[in-house]
Amino acid sequence: MSLSAVAHLNFTGQARAALEFYRSVFGGQATIVTYGDFGMPAELPDAGKVVFGQLTADNGVSVMAYDVPGTGGPAPSAPTTRRENGTTVTEEKFFLSVRGATVDEVSPVWKGLADGATVIEEFGPAPWAPAFGMLTDRFGVTWIIDVAAEYQG
Repeated sequence: MSLSAVAHLNFTGQARAALEFYRSVFGGQATIVTYGDFGMPAELPDAGKVVFGQLTADNGVSVMAYDVPGTGGPAPSAPTTRRENGTTVTEEKFFLSVRGATVDEVSPVWKGLADGATVIEEFGPAPWAPAFGMLTDRFGVTWIIDVAAEYQG
């Protein structure tokens, strides 16, 4: 596989669940620890409960997640937009693009993430690529999944 992407994700009390979820989708090895493992409870009273870690997936996707003490879901951020291949792409703090060489390569990623997700744009052929789709997974992370293709504009 030639998929390549990196995600840095902030969660509130969900980092462990997020990493386990992404490992179930992508495979690979997850390393999960707590701040308490580094002897930091004096600086952070709940260090033993604050989780952070990284998943190095079989397909090259790297996902890093850590809990943010506080309330609510993933920390909010102002989205930005840009143009890519003739479409407007909205980038948020929790945004990840996964690109592959073939439809068969990226279809399993889409199917894995789509469970419990909000589909923004269905996965399928697009004017600029053999396949394209956008969804927000159950942790609030927006994913663009597409097949690499030269833009025919």
